[in-house]
Amino acid sequence: MAKYKLEYLWLDGYEPVANLRGKTTIKEFAKFPKLDELPWWNFDGSSTRQAEGRTSDCMLKPVAVYPDTTKKNGAIVMCEVFMPDKTTPHPTNARATIPDDPGAWFGFEQEYFLYKDGAPLGFPPGGGFPPPQGEYYTAVGYKNVGCIAREIVDTHLDLCLDAGINHEGINSEVAKGQWEFQIFGKGSKNAADQMWVARYLMMRLCEKYGVDVNWHCKPLGKDVDWNGSGMHTNFSTEYMREAGGKEYFEKLMAAFDKYKNEHIAVYGPDNHLRLTGLHETQSIDKFNYGVGNRGASVRLPQTFIPNGYCGYLEDRRPNSQGDPYKIAGRILQTIATVPIKKGSKK
Repeated sequence: MAKYKLEYLWLDGYEPVANLRGKTTIKEFAKFPKLDELPWWNFDGSSTRQAEGRTSDCMLKPVAVYPDTTKKNGAIVMCEVFMPDKTTPHPTNARATIPDDPGAWFGFEQEYFLYKDGAPLGFPPGGGFPPPQGEYYTAVGYKNVGCIAREIVDTHLDLCLDAGINHEGINSEVAKGQWEFQIFGKGSKNAADQMWVARYLMMRLCEKYGVDVNWHCKPLGKDVDWNGSGMHTNFSTEYMREAGGKEYFEKLMAAFDKYKNEHIAVYGPDNHLRLTGLHETQSIDKFNYGVGNRGASVRLPQTFIPNGYCGYLEDRRPNSQGDPYKIAGRILQTIATVPIKKGSKK
């Protein structure tokens, strides 16, 4: 038997953006533990805005486990929060309420800024701005990306891969100090679990560099000519990949237009600062789509129409602070309103 360090993670009750919380317990196992071997645990919900002090216990239900190769016998355990009866999901538990179709695939493109001393990495010390946007996207070289940022994002990639997270790539983004990583998963809950753990690994890694991860969608303000941060969400269902068709696609986009306000409500706070119609965005109160159009609400890949309106779509409205559980859940909710032809593959 070996002693394993289990880092239990969960989302707290802060609004409009939940914070990741974590604490470690030591348990003995003969080998790396399986999910069904992990015990429930409790925490003080009065310190996380999830309970009152007079009845403060909240319960943690393990829902996913990942190796943590930075520690000897380490594991990261993603959890849902439940009430003390272990039956009722806590009101802050979005994961427990979303549909989970294993045939639904999600790819999240997480943009973010790396901040040090109150400004993005690479910004002039003491205030002001670097040269305007242009050379920073997918950049190479010290003047455009520096050295600490490159080390951080490359190390984060390795940490995710070692943990079994389906990390699919990184690149520097349009603004200086801005980066992106991509996470793919099959099933809404699985994909969102991986995204939250990837965020955790990035924040924990940055601690030793004295760097903060700024997830806000427009940290430099809406009045400056610098891009904000999104979490563009690529999605497909089995029906979209195998049957699809123009008629179904047009009905699907009509549903996305009909429910655009419901989508925006869960696509991350302060999105009005980002979705202005500028900086590769559509206005927050409008919906459109287009092939390869990065200024559209939904972008169609170049292959989508030639493939018979089959494949995946990219919703560009979710922002960098959005909760992937809520985003994936809302997308599946809207898809479920569109009927499919009887006898078609699902």
